[in-house]
Amino acid sequence: MTGTAAPFAADDYRARMERAARSAAEAGLAGLLVAPGPDLVWLTGYAPTAATERLTLLVLAPGQDPVLVVPTLEAPDAAKAPGASALTLRDWTDGKDPYATTAALLDAGGRFGISDNAWAMHLLGLQKALPATSYASLTDALPMLRAVKDTAELELLAAAGAAADATFEEIRKVPFGGRRESEVAADLAGLLRRFGHSQVDFTIVASGPNGANPHHEVGDRVIERGDMVVLDFGGLKDGYGSDTSRTVHVGEPTDEERRVHDLVRAAQEAGFRAVRPGVPCQEVDRAARAVIADAGYGEYFIHRTGHGIGVTTHEPPYMIEGEEQPLVPGMCFSVEPGVYLPGRFGVRIEDIVTVTEDGGRRLNDTTREMVIVD
Repeated sequence: MTGTAAPFAADDYRARMERAARSAAEAGLAGLLVAPGPDLVWLTGYAPTAATERLTLLVLAPGQDPVLVVPTLEAPDAAKAPGASALTLRDWTDGKDPYATTAALLDAGGRFGISDNAWAMHLLGLQKALPATSYASLTDALPMLRAVKDTAELELLAAAGAAADATFEEIRKVPFGGRRESEVAADLAGLLRRFGHSQVDFTIVASGPNGANPHHEVGDRVIERGDMVVLDFGGLKDGYGSDTSRTVHVGEPTDEERRVHDLVRAAQEAGFRAVRPGVPCQEVDRAARAVIADAGYGEYFIHRTGHGIGVTTHEPPYMIEGEEQPLVPGMCFSVEPGVYLPGRFGVRIEDIVTVTEDGGRRLNDTTREMVIVD
């Protein structure tokens, strides 16, 4: 995470914390314990410059005012967070026991949701201070906590998507053939920053046989004429994520390459068309997967169809078989089917989609047709 929070006011953060506390109660929890990371940024706007061994923890419980436990030396920065006026700061100094400070705020026998990225030493410290408490990860206890975006969040996600689209429109103009994957990846990172990203999370450039690895680590392979090249890139702009994939070809493709690309494009369209309120997440996966399976390539589609996006580039909900969570207006997630032929090439096409009142809306709108590059 970066130290830059999205432009929200204290009332926005207050409403989020109140909603989170209510959700905790509805889930049968005594409260939520939120460590530094995306949940804390979303709830308070506070992103410590570096998470350290010193305990920082937001305590949310029904009927109680929010309290942020912070080290004394970091309290001045915490007090400047945009949501600080909606909570109480409780600081502790080196040499004191932060778990005793936190324990005083908790139900001694309660079950709490805790951030997935909380340090083990902090969780163990709380358990030692309050042996009768129990804990559940926020992903398990409240997977939809950040899933439904409000109007302001949707505008930020749309702006991030537009910046990623502008990046693709520029990258397709640069030379590919004869250059290393790492050089094109550096171009992508530079363009994302030029178009307003403060953080670049990934710039996958997977050429030729490397395209058959969905999470290929960019290397020094020289891109050749005749290569299919999977581009997958994104990051954070004004605190909200972008993530898009397009597959380009260096020179004229073969008939098979065109056929596979057209197949993935049809699958991506089918996944998008399945998006509407009330539909279980798994139906988006099923719709896209069926197109690829019916064409005989089902074994080569080896990952889920999509993941949520917001203040991180990967978060719930997930478009995957077995996920029965109904789609709700305001949810945002990727639709990104792919076909990966080992030792040969891969194709992936990805848009971020938001659920509307009567369907879905794409937040990426660059061409999904085959793009020929030099």
